[in-house]
This record gives sequence, C-alpha cells and structure tokens, in this order.
Amino acid sequence: MDAMRSPHEDRPSITRKDVALHAGVSTAVVSYVVNEGPRNVAPATRARVLESISSLGYRPNAAARALKLGVSELVGLVLSDNANPYFAEFSRAIEKAATDEGLSVIFTNSALVQGQEHMQVQKLVSRQVDGLLLASTEDDPNLTSAKEANVRVVMLDRSEPLRGFSSVGVNFREASRIAVEHLIWHGHRNIGLVSGSPGGLTTSAREQGWADALRAAGLPLGPIVRGEWGRNGGYQSGLELLADPHRPTAVYAISDLQAIGLLRALHEAHIDIPQSMAVVSFDGSSESEYSWPPLTVMRQPVDEMARAAIAALGRPADATPEHRSFTAEFIVRQSCGCLPI
Repeated sequence: MDAMRSPHEDRPSITRKDVALHAGVSTAVVSYVVNEGPRNVAPATRARVLESISSLGYRPNAAARALKLGVSELVGLVLSDNANPYFAEFSRAIEKAATDEGLSVIFTNSALVQGQEHMQVQKLVSRQVDGLLLASTEDDPNLTSAKEANVRVVMLDRSEPLRGFSSVGVNFREASRIAVEHLIWHGHRNIGLVSGSPGGLTTSAREQGWADALRAAGLPLGPIVRGEWGRNGGYQSGLELLADPHRPTAVYAISDLQAIGLLRALHEAHIDIPQSMAVVSFDGSSESEYSWPPLTVMRQPVDEMARAAIAALGRPADATPEHRSFTAEFIVRQSCGCLPI
C-alpha cells in the first residue's frame, strides 16, 4: 500500500548554508548581505555572495527575513520528551533546518517538570529567543508569556489547528486508518489497540482512525488497552492483551515505543510475530527499524515538517495563521506479515 504524498510537502531547495559554502564565507555573512545588516560586509565579499545567490538560484527563506538576525538569532524548542526517539529525530531535523538559515536552537524538555510546560516557555522567552517551536503536551497550552513578549510561536505535532497560531502536523486519523486497513487486508478480524491515557487531540485522532477502518469493514472494535507512554507502557499493555481469552490476532500501537514494549511481552510469552499476532505502529522512528521483527509503521516526515516549521516562523506578522498537514508514509517491514522473517 503506497502512501499519498501531500501537495504541500516542501521540496529540497538551496539553503543559506549552500550559498555560504559556494561563496567561501560563513552563514552569518550571507545573512548580513541578504538582510542588509546588522553588520557591514566588505564590497568584494558582498559581490561574491550576491554572485553565489544568483548562480545557485537561492531564494531567502522568510524565516531569515522576519527573525531579523539582530536580536539573538535563537529559536526556542519545547519538546514533550526528548528521550523518545521520534522527538529526538524531530529535534535534530529542526536544528538542521534552523542552521541552514543561520539560526541556532535552544532545547528544553517539558517532561522534566510535569505540568509546568508554561514555565519552560517563560524561560525561553526570557532568553530573548526570536521564535518558539512548541510540541505541547496540552491541547490548549498557556502561551501568555510569549504573546506578551511578541515572540512568534509555531505549534508542532498538531492534529488540528490552534486558533491564533501556525502549526504543523500529520493527518493522524487518516494515517491510522491506513495502518489498520492493511491489517484487515491481511485477513485479521480481531484487531486490538494499544494506546495511552484517554484524551488529547493526537491520541484521539489515532484511535478514531483505528475505529474508522474497523467500522468501514463491518468489524467489531477489538480490545483497547491503555498504558503509560513508552516501552514499559507497551510491555504492560502486552501482558494485559495476552491475559485476554479472546486476545486479538493483530494490534495497532499508536507509538513506536509502545509497540517495542509490546514486542517484548509477546517474545517472552513465545508468541510468534506476525503469525500469531501481527503488529503495526505509528511514528516511524529509527528504533522501529531495528526492533525484532522490524516494525511496519506509519512514518512521520520529520525533515519536511521541520523545514515547514522554521518557514512558518518567518511568515509576515499580519499573515493569517496556517496549519500544514502532512501525509505519513506507510513503510512495510516484517511485523505485519508481508515479508518473510
């Protein structure tokens, strides 16, 4: 099953870093030429940079123009949990996209202080960041400090827009439906769900996609097991599923880490994967490729989303906030039963 690509996904383009390498200068010098300051550039150097811009066909990113590069050249990034491989890979992609535009990133992890995400936002605002990227644990986060300081915020990992802010995310519901439809295609009729705590937009969207696929096929909803996020939560969920006398023959896990914990529980119980129980998960982090068996996944396009997030920071101040929804890529590996082990 091939995933459709969104017409809005960014294509590879010439970056400020490419211009700097071509002209033999730093990205900061390219920024000074593009933005006509804040520092002067020697005429010969300026001419060389302009020639490289013309030769390469570089178009300055709006983020570099709007984040004026005279204040801090810093972007703040708040993640829910950077120990999660998905967020670790997403943050790396964001740092690369920012670096290509002459910006630096300050990271903070809201999971370190439960329920105090707004404090992490306040700390970054106090560092005078030029913009803020937020992968919030809350559907309606407290962004008062950023608004008062006129710091632009772009929301990450959103299944739907947040009024007043630009955002990027994946169509979680559609992606989950595609994943479960694949398990139905394999002949499974009892498909369970491993999820997290109820509530939350992205969690609900993934669960809805699971239910959509089953209802469309005229199948009953399989067992739902909720556990804490992470490997241990998936492991405990696996034990619960194994104790069910009508345990499912396939499971959709809404995160890679939960799926990996589930795999351990199945291995310990000597359950053959995928013959006795197939598994598909969501995120597509690199860890999913090296589990055993390798997980079939819906992969979030972190590189494209990172570039879109940095670009969104640079939209004109009076522009209407925009939500960019990307299409997850379906990657078939061995856990669903398609490939031999």
